[in-house]
Amino acid sequence: MFHRNTPLLPLPLAATAIAVIAALSGCNRAADAPKSASAPGYDLLIRNGTVYDGSGGEPRVADVAISGDRIVAIDKDISGSAKREIDASGMAVSPGFINVLSWANESLLEDGRAQSDLRQGVTLEIFGEGSSMGPWNARMQAQYAEGNKSGASWSTLGEYLDVLAARGIAPNVASFVGAATVRRYVLGEDDVTPDAAQLAQMQGLVRDAMQEGALGVGSSLIYVPATFAKTDELTALAQVAGQCGGMYITHMRSETDHILEAVDETIAIARDSGAPAEIYHLKIGGKANWDKLDPVVARIDAARASGVRITTDMYPYPASATGLDASMPPWVREGGYDAWAKRLRDPAVRKRVIAEMRAPTNDWENLFRAVGGPQNMLLVAFRNPALQPLVGKTLAEVAQMRGTSAEETAMDLVIEDGTRVGVAYFGMSEDNQKRQMKLPYMSFGSDGPAITAEGENLKSNPHPRAYGTFARILGHYVRDEKVLTLTEAIHRMTSLPAQHLSLRERGLLQAGYMADVVVFDPATIQDHSTFEDPHHYATGVSTVVVNGVVALDKGEPTGAASGRVVRGRGWSGWQDGGCRAAPSDWTWADPAAGKPAT
Repeated sequence: MFHRNTPLLPLPLAATAIAVIAALSGCNRAADAPKSASAPGYDLLIRNGTVYDGSGGEPRVADVAISGDRIVAIDKDISGSAKREIDASGMAVSPGFINVLSWANESLLEDGRAQSDLRQGVTLEIFGEGSSMGPWNARMQAQYAEGNKSGASWSTLGEYLDVLAARGIAPNVASFVGAATVRRYVLGEDDVTPDAAQLAQMQGLVRDAMQEGALGVGSSLIYVPATFAKTDELTALAQVAGQCGGMYITHMRSETDHILEAVDETIAIARDSGAPAEIYHLKIGGKANWDKLDPVVARIDAARASGVRITTDMYPYPASATGLDASMPPWVREGGYDAWAKRLRDPAVRKRVIAEMRAPTNDWENLFRAVGGPQNMLLVAFRNPALQPLVGKTLAEVAQMRGTSAEETAMDLVIEDGTRVGVAYFGMSEDNQKRQMKLPYMSFGSDGPAITAEGENLKSNPHPRAYGTFARILGHYVRDEKVLTLTEAIHRMTSLPAQHLSLRERGLLQAGYMADVVVFDPATIQDHSTFEDPHHYATGVSTVVVNGVVALDKGEPTGAASGRVVRGRGWSGWQDGGCRAAPSDWTWADPAAGKPAT
């Protein structure tokens, strides 16, 4: 990663001017175009491309006309001229891709170009898997500022999003409010249950974030302190999100041995709160569990048939990526990193941790056991320079090098690095992944940052999903494996997640919608990032337009600060925003039927 005090690259003056013009143009429509016969009729015309509008309908060869930040016309041989024309003959023209699960919340502070995602056609990054960049109390703000040289000039989620956009970013951004963030604000890091007053305070924080534009509340239930939250606590927070037009989205309590119980909990939260729910990065971890996909899907389908809105997303790789904390019991992690590391230095504690890492359990999600052991755990990220030579080795290999058990090695690495240590866990089935992609309610997210293949970033081995998620689907799974048609895949990356998330005027190529547009070659689009050698951009995307501004031109970033904050339905800035008495007071989309939200 770049050091956090590294300034953003200067934006080209011409691109900046375009961005300013686009920002000032507001909601321009075709009627706003200059009427002089000698003046260009549009700002941008993308001509002769094969238009996949995102709806899932048949593509057609057409032109796309853009004025200001809006699409104003899509038709065959649009008459008139534009300030700029792009010939897209032989190329696909689609809405910009929506990254439903992004960890670019920090990487964009360091480098607003978002190159790993922009070069794949991503125009919207959505944050908030369990934790979010607000709301923060003074303690949380100080903790973040201590570990991040750029500091923290915000305390609320809305303020963070505004700060990020003001710094200059290529993609649009949106966020859920983290259930764990709200819990930390009120309860700290410990295993405690909120009393009535504390739960009301937590609900108030969710409501505030929703009115600032959050898309809903997100949880990630295998991490401390999120794992301490009981179902009724999560239901209470989801209810508020639903009252404010948002949803509950979750990294479930288990994706391995107890995935069926975790799906049941998610369905119960959606049913009892009245809010829609989405399962983050649906996967069946551990070979012993691979046959559970059918009952998982059966539970989701039955819930949907009963009127509970449940949707899912995924990334197209056989390994997840998280930290060594996911291999150790919650009690040893309670209280944050410093308390965790202190306990790991205690011989008696170490003995107990080793025993619990090795033993089957119903009490917590143990990825060490779930993926079959340390030979399936690839070390990918360290902060300590002395540990950098271990990047790309498995935990089993490092344990053998050191002459210690895998469990002891894991604890030692956490202490030595001062972090949870980045790990890729190999435990998924390729056949299951192909079947999941075909689910009519499945969309996609990278679960990674949006980064640049240079500088400090090259010292770690990020999961290749950061560089290749969307290109891999369009290249490997659509063109090569034919798991999905191109029309279906584009629908899953654009209007489907926009419907799930109730986004306004995003996700379709349609007159009046925001001009987020991607031009790419279906015959050549390809991911090149691997677990062994991840720092390679995808290829095949030639043009990306964000809010009417060209952010990627001839395959290269322009440096334009084209991105904006995309806000949820509860945002107080909408004429019909705010919160209702109950989630049922909102009209929700039916994503499978493709009907837009109202």
